[in-house]
Amino acid sequence: MVTVIDYGSGNLKSISNGFLKIGVKPKITNNVEEIADAKYLVLPGVGAFASAMKNIEDFKDLIIEHINNKPFLGVCLGLQLLFNYSDENPGIKGLNIFKGKVKKLPENEKIPHMGWNRLKLTKKSKILDGLDGKYFYFIHSFHGVPEYDIISSTVKYGIDITASVEENNIFATQFHPEKSGNFGLKVLKNFISIKN
Repeated sequence: MVTVIDYGSGNLKSISNGFLKIGVKPKITNNVEEIADAKYLVLPGVGAFASAMKNIEDFKDLIIEHINNKPFLGVCLGLQLLFNYSDENPGIKGLNIFKGKVKKLPENEKIPHMGWNRLKLTKKSKILDGLDGKYFYFIHSFHGVPEYDIISSTVKYGIDITASVEENNIFATQFHPEKSGNFGLKVLKNFISIKN
């Protein structure tokens, strides 16, 4: 069962449609018991870091418990929330799952970074297998900068910026797989094929 957390900051319709296209009907819920029972948990996200952290307060412990045992996917803002802090809202703590900070994209580039960009894998990845060099859809103004080696892919945007991170049961993409055509759907298929 794929469960998508409804915390008031997610792109729920598009992520749901992405899973429907691969033949999986996700459960979209804010019910803590249903989230606790999830086999595959998805944290989508659009909007500001601070408001998302406020909205996600009731689900923080459930997310942490889930990722210790079962596959988790964060998308866009759902990736950024995994870090300690964000330059978008200084002083607001993230989920503290990854050590590092979310920083603003280079000032000399157009912000937001919006549109298609080419992925470069930086390590072997369970969800990006076979997708090195493919194009994915981005829309964001900030990017995760981890303090240790969890980046699984990057894209060039003035500098190399984090496109995805991966560690143990945790997978997260800065790009939107649900808006990235067949290659994005492959990411979702790879995610739900991961064994618990």
